Amino acid sequence: MDYVRLGKSGLKVSRICLGTMTYGDPKWRDWVLGEEESRPFVQRALELGVNFFDTADMYSVGRSEEVVGRALRDFARREEVVIATKVFNPMGKGPNDRGLSRKHIMDAVHASLKRLGTDYIDLYQIHRFDPETPLEETLQALHDLVRLGMVRYIGASSGLAYQFAKSLYLADLHGWTRFVSMQNHYNLVYREEEREMMPLCCEEGVGVIPWSPIARGFLAGNRKGGEAQTVRARSDAFGERLYRTEGDYQIAERTVQVAQQLDVSSAQVAIAWLLQQEGVSAPIVGASKMHHLDEAVDALSVRLSDENRRFLEEPYQPHPVLGI
Repeated sequence: MDYVRLGKSGLKVSRICLGTMTYGDPKWRDWVLGEEESRPFVQRALELGVNFFDTADMYSVGRSEEVVGRALRDFARREEVVIATKVFNPMGKGPNDRGLSRKHIMDAVHASLKRLGTDYIDLYQIHRFDPETPLEETLQALHDLVRLGMVRYIGASSGLAYQFAKSLYLADLHGWTRFVSMQNHYNLVYREEEREMMPLCCEEGVGVIPWSPIARGFLAGNRKGGEAQTVRARSDAFGERLYRTEGDYQIAERTVQVAQQLDVSSAQVAIAWLLQQEGVSAPIVGASKMHHLDEAVDALSVRLSDENRRFLEEPYQPHPVLGI
């Protein structure tokens, strides 16, 4: 396993982050694994050197945090791991059970700490930007969490570049804690982030931890010929809206061709491509089968040539903004 600083912060994370939306309560999504099925993945990730684990309060409506928290307490020392979670999405029916108001952030962090079974969160991220709350209110609340020792670092996820740039400016202006990471939608079939967000992060020293590095399984072949091939693909209406253009399918086919040439899996090619992009710290990889996890870590040793990368990138067509 390789480790890198998360952006220009001092926090060192494994170059593969285990995303844990797959672990929690099958009643939430039919492709989610229950606790007993989930625990071996956390244990195996630790054995492979992964120290970075990403969850969110909304995953399985809190159950994912509980499952991941218990597994990490059983299999690792708290100081050895970097726990990341997120806040924004609805966690109840009340008007203050969502968003990025000071009230909801304070309520949500206490609830996440309890579910995770820890007294601090390493990386606390806003899951989306909140158009109904002043950005200053959100940033000051997050800064206060850091000052109180409840949170060590803060990050953002899936916003527009101007929103993120404004956040960094306001933090500098007021002397508040800065975002150290951006968890964005970025992969071989969605590269719109290269226009503004990626250059901004590189310029500002922000670590990029992309979600959906294999495009929710699309680049691993879960929608061959337009037909869903897995339980996840059959029930993932969101993913169906994201990846369906002719260019997307051409890139998926080329990913297979490069994988055959290099004698690796297509998922490894997709992850290796991301790992070679400037500014990317650690792709967030989900795993519902053990070989998914092993392959993701093995992708660290896959090297794509310039010719490979040009071949993969050539069919790309511009997309509307997706995933925000």
